[in-house]
Amino acid sequence: MAPVSVKRVLISESVDPCCKTILQENGIEVTQKQQMTKEELIAEIQNYDGLVVRSATKVTADVVNAGSNLKIIGRAGTGVDNVDVDAATKRGIIVMNTPSGNTISAAELTCALLMSLSRHIPQAVMSMKDGKWDRKKFMGAELYGKVLGIVGLGRIGKEVATRMQSFGMKTIGYDPITPPEVSASWGVEQMSLEELWPQCDYITVHTPLMPSTTGLLNDTSFAKCKKGVKVVNCARGGIIDEAALLRALESGQCGGAGLDVFVEEPPKDRALVNHPNVISCPHLGASTKEAQARCGKEIALQIVDMATGKALVGAVNAQVLVSSFSPDSHQWILLGESMGRVLKACTASKEPFSQVHVTSLGESLKKSTGFLSSAAVVGLLTEVPQKGPNLVNALPLAAETGITVQTDHKDNEREACVLEVSVNGRSYKAVGLVQAGLPVLLELNGSVFRQPVPLTGHLLFFKATNSTELLLSVTAAGVELQSFSASTGGGGEQWYCMGISSLLGDIGALKSLVKEAAQLTV
Repeated sequence: MAPVSVKRVLISESVDPCCKTILQENGIEVTQKQQMTKEELIAEIQNYDGLVVRSATKVTADVVNAGSNLKIIGRAGTGVDNVDVDAATKRGIIVMNTPSGNTISAAELTCALLMSLSRHIPQAVMSMKDGKWDRKKFMGAELYGKVLGIVGLGRIGKEVATRMQSFGMKTIGYDPITPPEVSASWGVEQMSLEELWPQCDYITVHTPLMPSTTGLLNDTSFAKCKKGVKVVNCARGGIIDEAALLRALESGQCGGAGLDVFVEEPPKDRALVNHPNVISCPHLGASTKEAQARCGKEIALQIVDMATGKALVGAVNAQVLVSSFSPDSHQWILLGESMGRVLKACTASKEPFSQVHVTSLGESLKKSTGFLSSAAVVGLLTEVPQKGPNLVNALPLAAETGITVQTDHKDNEREACVLEVSVNGRSYKAVGLVQAGLPVLLELNGSVFRQPVPLTGHLLFFKATNSTELLLSVTAAGVELQSFSASTGGGGEQWYCMGISSLLGDIGALKSLVKEAAQLTV
């Protein structure tokens, strides 16, 4: 992929100094401004190509839309629920995070809360500071032999499992993505939530916050648990229904909770914080020197790698781009976009496209269909080069405008891209490939060119039975002819292409000589 130009980055929170250092060492200007209001951020963001945040900055749609030059939003941490990813995607802005940066720190805090719940350590500490010696009041329970249910078996869930197994706990879990055989390899038996709830002495959640996980632990699920079950949330506020948790604590159905996160942070409603069986922390999951250094370093390196066209790591809304960072992908992206622009210019109907079908040919392009289709849609939708859609938002924009995009791959000795579009029941087709590092067009709407058309510079396409008169007309207009490609085949109307030194001032003057004509710059 062509490097994304990132010249100025705003860091809006306290991120490890190594982040700023790495960016600056790679020629990126960095400004660090903390504790900005939403209004201040909206006023400031238009001046930057990139934004780096942690969890406090709320990157809303208003902020995203104000970032007229914004190309990248990087979160130095796990998850991106403080970023409006949909709004960023529509604007073609890449959103990335550092999913592994705080894994160990979050897992260790989870284990600390599990141990604290089992032995009432924080409450005992506060009692001692009050001058008391209440040994009986803080009678605890061993973790050994107890069942720990882990909801969410990603990086953090795995690390929690391996650590708590060393205490002799039995670990069971649930995850809709991680294969059961994978979790079994590190000692976690997977099962449905309905099977999991009744078995657990302790439950810890490690899922993203999304509609399907909001209120995952609620009145209904608490009722299915063992009486006195203890729960931990070091993931995201809202996965455990806070009102249901309070009711379960009051009834004794829940014997204790360790909470590092809340729906509202800091929480104005202090009922849970003040409950005697709740151990709470002010969102400390990633608050270690090691995690902050790791996240700061990772997000900076990811931005640099993206900006230099080296790799795309940690992107949450641009998976189609991951395979576009191979050395030769840039020319294929240019080919897809150029073919889209040619078909857009050369379709007789100016009505919106209804269907786009992209087929990649050849073994080496097997994993390239995604970015080829996105590139083709960019070309089809672009009105003004450099100001239209990009690979990030092309497919969502196509869906929004009612265009159905289909992709396909076929084995072939020749590497090529076939683009077909439908407008009002009519189909148009282009075939192209990369030849000697340059995108070229082989075929246009059934006309096969004798010499491949280089897709670069100013191009004049026209459909006619004879090209002689048109050649004379173009040269008479003071335009220099730089290349000429005619179609194979017998008589009848065929497509021709001229490479010209500049676009014609009035293409309408050619109408008497041709059936169709279109010019564009690629």
